[in-house]
This record gives sequence, C-alpha cells and structure tokens, in this order.
Amino acid sequence: MPGNPKGDRRERELVNRLDEAGFAVMRAPASGSSTDRELPDVLAGDGIVLYAVEAKSSSGKPIYLTGEEVEALIYFSRNFGASPKVGVRFDREDWYFFHPSELHTTDGGNYRVKKEFAVGSGETIGDLKAAGEEAGGDSSVADVLNAVEQGVLSVEEAEEMLG
Repeated sequence: MPGNPKGDRRERELVNRLDEAGFAVMRAPASGSSTDRELPDVLAGDGIVLYAVEAKSSSGKPIYLTGEEVEALIYFSRNFGASPKVGVRFDREDWYFFHPSELHTTDGGNYRVKKEFAVGSGETIGDLKAAGEEAGGDSSVADVLNAVEQGVLSVEEAEEMLG
C-alpha cells in the first residue's frame, strides 16, 4: 500500500542532492508511521557536521508540521548528536533548511513554513555544506540559544547539547 509517493520521491531527491554536495547520506527506513520510534527522514554528515532532517514538500501551499514531529526531531537529534533541520521544498524551488526554532509557531502549537519565508530566509544545501567547512561551531551555538529563547529547548537541554 503506497504511503506518500510524492513525499517519497522528494526524500529520494533530497538524498541525491545531499550526496552530490559531498555528504554521506541515509534515508531513514520506515520513517513516519511504519515504526513506533520517531525517526527523521534523512541523516546527512560530512565528518564535521551531522544533520537530522525532517523533509516536507508542497506545491506552493504552506507546509505544516505537528508539534510532535518537531519535538521528535529535536529529541532524536539531541540523542544522536546531530543538528535538527526541517527541510522544505516547494514546486519549482530548491530545498531550504531551518532549525526548528526559526519556524513560525501556530496558536495550536504546530509549525508552519510559507514559500516566501523559505525562499527568503532558508539555508540552502550549499549553506549546510559551508557550515561544515567552517567547522560549524558558532552557528550551532546560535541555533541552540535561539531554540532556548523560543521555548523549543529547556536550559538544561541546551547545557547538555553544548557540553
């Protein structure tokens, strides 16, 4: 029974693009509803930085993530030692990436990404690669502090992540 053919195709496309950029990449088997464990869609690393990516795509309408999806991404990332990223792709656009704390939080506790925000503010695959080449330290600290400020992480979780 097919789950989400377009979403699966977009995830495979993301894996190929990250691979072409020089990342070692793995698409998480059975991410989504096929397992009791909450896994990100894609893991990508270059020996310096490691990203856990929740990938979403849309024809142009805003992309929504549940609070549970984002919490699971942050939890997995913290335990795995990865930087959490939400990767979004709109039709006829490239992939754009965000730390969960950068996303708009709805009144219901969910997260939203509009196309205009993604194109104007998102990190590209090249930006992710450059962060690894720059050793990524400063931006990851900023991401953690931003997550604390937005209430995505507790102070204790931030201390643990920053070691």
